[in-house]
Amino acid sequence: MFDTLSDKFEKIVRGIRGKAIISESDLDSTLREIRIALLEADVALIVVKDFINSVKEKILGTEVLKSIKPDQMIIKLVQDEIINILGSENQPLNIVKSKITKILFCGLQGSGKTTSVAKLANYIGGSSKKKILLSSSDIYRPAAQEQLKILAEQVNVNFFTHNLNSVKQIVSETLEYAEKNLFDVVILDTAGRQVVDEDLMKELIEIEKNLEPQETLLVADALTGQDAANIAKSFSEAVNITGSILTRIDGDVRGGAALSIKSITNSPIKFIGVGEKFDDFEPFHPERIAKRILGMGDIVSLVEKAAENIDQDEVETLAKKISKGKFDLDDFAKQLQQMGKMGGVSGILSMLPGVSKAQKLMAENKISDKLINHQIAIINSMTKKERAEPNLIKASRKIRISKGSGTRVQDVNKLLKQFLQSQKMMKRMKSMGKGGMPNDLMQKLQGNIPPKYN
Repeated sequence: MFDTLSDKFEKIVRGIRGKAIISESDLDSTLREIRIALLEADVALIVVKDFINSVKEKILGTEVLKSIKPDQMIIKLVQDEIINILGSENQPLNIVKSKITKILFCGLQGSGKTTSVAKLANYIGGSSKKKILLSSSDIYRPAAQEQLKILAEQVNVNFFTHNLNSVKQIVSETLEYAEKNLFDVVILDTAGRQVVDEDLMKELIEIEKNLEPQETLLVADALTGQDAANIAKSFSEAVNITGSILTRIDGDVRGGAALSIKSITNSPIKFIGVGEKFDDFEPFHPERIAKRILGMGDIVSLVEKAAENIDQDEVETLAKKISKGKFDLDDFAKQLQQMGKMGGVSGILSMLPGVSKAQKLMAENKISDKLINHQIAIINSMTKKERAEPNLIKASRKIRISKGSGTRVQDVNKLLKQFLQSQKMMKRMKSMGKGGMPNDLMQKLQGNIPPKYN
């Protein structure tokens, strides 16, 4: 996420960090580099101009250049301005208690709109006991109704089935069905188009008028860059956009859409899609994203992911085994699986400080989610006794294990080396009277440095 932009901002920050005095020429040079970085990230020109002017005004207005630590002050002001254009803070959904909450989805075809409907339903259902109904007013795409029905079943929510050809009637009967069956939330998907056109907007205006939604969410593909901002502008001029959902954030995103869309629509980004699974959907936190862009990491989100995905019973069991000096390949495999649950190697690294350095490290050591899966496959190809007593694994066993896992003997040797290093650390921790859950994931990823335990 925002890899290119983050890399450029890290270099800019390094250029001024530690300077006791920053001259006006230094400031001009820094702002010029920031302007170029934002434009290359496909941020809308009007947003870039406002950003640079605001930062410069604040720097000069607070006499930062004459302060004790001007470098830190400038970095802080840049961070604050990034947070400002991203939306200041996360804005939760407007879920009403006394009546049905109606949520309207809009966006271009192919933006991930229908999948996002299911993801949001899954998110609401997982964080509350709301009774949710999905419905679609897309009467143009043949498979639209069936697609949303299948997705509704997969996330375990209800779907309003109909054979209606009138958009107005679909809205009316959806609401009637929801009231009769005591639903708490109705999420209505709408037809998308390849381009923004007048017919699409007229239909959307009619739907909004009849539905009277508490939330109108625009789904935008982050990969479209500045085009996403232009699309957002067209939709916001037609209907009252209350928030946006950015999809494909996990792709090769330059960051322009995220940094432009809030300013263009004057409404917050509420959620981001970070993968293909239904759970790869999370609230958008501007301050955390700003830190990622500046290479400061997002430890808060990492801890939240750990809390959501790591089994507490497994943590306690592992802590007891460590306290007794026992740590086998089954335990090592569980650590690798936990990384997968938390978004894999790339997902974890994107939240760690100095992400560009982490990615360089990954490239140099050929570290990837694929490698982690291969390591788990190697362990699964071992017998129960071999996993408990790795010293039994000699040449002939290594050949059998490599064939069973579809890997090479060298891969088996590398895994065993990593495990032995971790095991030595466990023994040192035991002598120090400590035990617990691994938290220094970067060191484990390096392969030749064992993970720490607290």
